[in-house]
Amino acid sequence: MHEYHLLEILSIGFAFALIFGYFAKRIGLSPIVGYLAAGFLIGPQSPGFVADPDLAHNLSEAGVILLMFGVGLHFNTDDLMKVKGVAVPGAVVQSVSAAACGIAAAYFFGYTFGEGLLLGLGLAVASTVVLLRVLSDNHVLNTLHGTVAVGWLVVEDIFTVLVLVLLPAVAGPITSGAGISFGPLLWALAMAAGKLAVLWVLVLVVGGKVVPGILKKIVQTRSQELFVLTILVIAFITAVGAAYIFDASFALGAFLGGMVVGKSNVSHQAGVELIPLRDAFAVLFFLSVGMLFDPQFIMEEPWIILASLAIVLLVKPFTTVLVVSGLGYSVTTALTVASGLAQVGEFSFILAQTGLSLNLINQNIYSILVACALVSIALNPFLVAAVPGTEKWLKTKPRLWDLLNMQVEKHSQELFKSYENQCAGDSEASYEGIIVGFGPSGRNAAEVLEKQGIIPVVVDMNIDTVADLNRQGKRAVFGHAGRQDILEAAGIHRASYMVITIPETSEAAEIALTAKTVRPEIRIFARARFFSDQALLEKAGADYIVLEEEALAEELAETMEEVLSGEKPGREPAVQTL
Repeated sequence: MHEYHLLEILSIGFAFALIFGYFAKRIGLSPIVGYLAAGFLIGPQSPGFVADPDLAHNLSEAGVILLMFGVGLHFNTDDLMKVKGVAVPGAVVQSVSAAACGIAAAYFFGYTFGEGLLLGLGLAVASTVVLLRVLSDNHVLNTLHGTVAVGWLVVEDIFTVLVLVLLPAVAGPITSGAGISFGPLLWALAMAAGKLAVLWVLVLVVGGKVVPGILKKIVQTRSQELFVLTILVIAFITAVGAAYIFDASFALGAFLGGMVVGKSNVSHQAGVELIPLRDAFAVLFFLSVGMLFDPQFIMEEPWIILASLAIVLLVKPFTTVLVVSGLGYSVTTALTVASGLAQVGEFSFILAQTGLSLNLINQNIYSILVACALVSIALNPFLVAAVPGTEKWLKTKPRLWDLLNMQVEKHSQELFKSYENQCAGDSEASYEGIIVGFGPSGRNAAEVLEKQGIIPVVVDMNIDTVADLNRQGKRAVFGHAGRQDILEAAGIHRASYMVITIPETSEAAEIALTAKTVRPEIRIFARARFFSDQALLEKAGADYIVLEEEALAEELAETMEEVLSGEKPGREPAVQTL
């Protein structure tokens, strides 16, 4: 059996992932299912060649670091605070119920308490990637229902990060079984909490003061390569430092590093630059997970897999519906959150890998989680899409419908009103104009918009300009406006106008095309140097185009006419600034 190494893993692994991910997408499944299947094909449980499992695992660690760095980079406490009244208790109740059911199932089928605990916690955590994708595909991401679901998942992520920190401290007492005493366990937890506090201070406090200055210096070089390299250095240094110095996990260190960069002026551009690398290494992560899947185990232990799927597809949604409805939210919100979180994701695999390394679980528990992930991720888009139909069916059951809506009439109007007021009170909600580039033309455009009562958002690649505007209390985003994420950060979905002041026609056309793709109704003003550039900008979607060549010709003619008509030959010419 030949073991393929780095180049073979990258070439063959990516090729298989592309093929199976493509076919999974074509039949309406998540590409993640295809990646897991591709990993199985290059793993030791399938016939044919076998990829080097140790090397694949190391590559997957890079995927974990980039995934967690991305989570920290976009971690937004504002979304959580808006729905904290339901997200915090709901996520806690759901996690505890799933963990309890996991322990019970494991005990019934002859597994240990530690294995049952990790199984339940793994089944409790949903995939951020899958949730955001299905909510977006069903056009509910930016609704109250979607906000509750995302806030709920944020709490789950925080809880999982804490579990990852505490696992090394409690692994010994749990695996030893007899002899577990409260004192040593409490001491181990205290030591872990102390290390976490020191790590938190060093990364978030010290790093929060040092990293923005470093990023500003790098950005001033205007080198995209150095900027991307700096982001990678921060991600991997914090991850490795957390693991080797503070006995934490790669995931936690990367998460904290992402939070530091996320508080800087370059956070949006950092996220844009990180996406291709994150997605590529995420594929390697899912490939490595698929490599560990043993299909023979399904035949040997089908009942515990079915029991675990019941926890994911029945217990979690049932608990969610009870909590959300009981706290006065609508049935639509309850069903949306319940269906969106009825899956197993990347955090579950991270937990399982940590459990394996600490000897808390065996390969069987890992195989159970992988099997549940395959099934639940495949079913999740259909579950979310079935929410409207499920709601209609519930309306035909008056007693059940009245039971679920018992608290809605009392609290629903207050909740929606509070949510709408928060959105209306958000300073970003009033922004209606985006200015790309803040040179002389951009400043003039900002004055015009402000005179019309339109507050502009500036998007610029000059970090000094962005920092100066932010200090003035004005909204400015650092990044390339040709990237959709940057435009979304600038409020493209609320903008009525865009002014593109940059002189490069091809770049302006790219920005206009992206803006029109995201928001077709936006009206775009652009500049072009020559008449020949007009067609490209019009094709890209620019509505109003100012031609520099034409404007310069008119200005030159007017200046010449004024000078020649007012002066006699022989006088010293006047200096005109065009």
